[in-house]
Amino acid sequence: MQQTLTRTRENGQRDETRTRGLVTLYRKELADHLRSARFVLIFALLGLTSLAGLYGALSGIADAVSESSEFIFLKLYTASANSIPSFASFLAYLAPVAGLALGFDAINRERMQGTMSRLISQPIYRDSVIVAKFLAGLTVIALMIFTLGIGVGALGLVCIGVPPSGEEVARLAVYLLYTVVYTALWMALAMLCSVLCRHTATSALIVIAAWIFLTMFATMIASVIANLVYPIDGIMGFANMLDNYELETTLNRFSPYYLYCEAVSTLLNPNVRTIGIATQASLSGALASYLTFDQSVLLVWPHLTCMLALTMAAFTAAYISFMRQEIRA
Repeated sequence: MQQTLTRTRENGQRDETRTRGLVTLYRKELADHLRSARFVLIFALLGLTSLAGLYGALSGIADAVSESSEFIFLKLYTASANSIPSFASFLAYLAPVAGLALGFDAINRERMQGTMSRLISQPIYRDSVIVAKFLAGLTVIALMIFTLGIGVGALGLVCIGVPPSGEEVARLAVYLLYTVVYTALWMALAMLCSVLCRHTATSALIVIAAWIFLTMFATMIASVIANLVYPIDGIMGFANMLDNYELETTLNRFSPYYLYCEAVSTLLNPNVRTIGIATQASLSGALASYLTFDQSVLLVWPHLTCMLALTMAAFTAAYISFMRQEIRA
């Protein structure tokens, strides 16, 4: 009985030490992020592009309202004009930059500066280091995304004077949350490269190359592969169109950028009733109205689940690699 009580007390002290060390490191990393010039530059970049997207939305909102007078508030995030992309399009391209910038040197910078061994020598658990860095980066990402999203909505509300409905607020909240997960995925990938690569320049080049490929070139490669497997030219072109589209869509969904854009277009546009090609069978008996919030969430739930799984997989790989590496003074 005495041994059991002693063991329980030791476990409680160990858990308290682990929690205290994790919280201390989390506060330290969060303060470093918020006080860094990198954070200011990233936030300024996203802020300027958000204002540009809002300007384009306000310029083209009259045309968007003429097509459909419902969900005017959501059009602040999806409408565009004068060759200026929408707010959602800007975030789809540039939100990964925030994640990459916060994670590409999270571990190897500490090693190059010689501070990792000093950090590990403190009375904290080793896994608290990488967990605290990830949680601090995730907090910074959430602060930036929600600040930008709410700020654009507030400025747009002042300009158009049309308050959002409860469903619009719910769709916006899920959209911003999904954007946080999307950005966190890129941060987790950047942290994995930071653990595996010895130099910060190498990890930066790898994650930037991955971002450029998955964002800009993956769609073109998927189209080429689909056309090779199911040609749409010639006699059999018409018969292969459906198979070609399905294969191209499947290949595109390996890209987080495509998954994100597909889900966002469904969340912010209630008129989107299906993801993928709309067949006559799927439209049979459907009412001519927009989808409700819960139905739209059901459509994009697989996308959100896949994004969360990819984020957890990338961070788990970084966590295991970090725990197995040797750290010398």
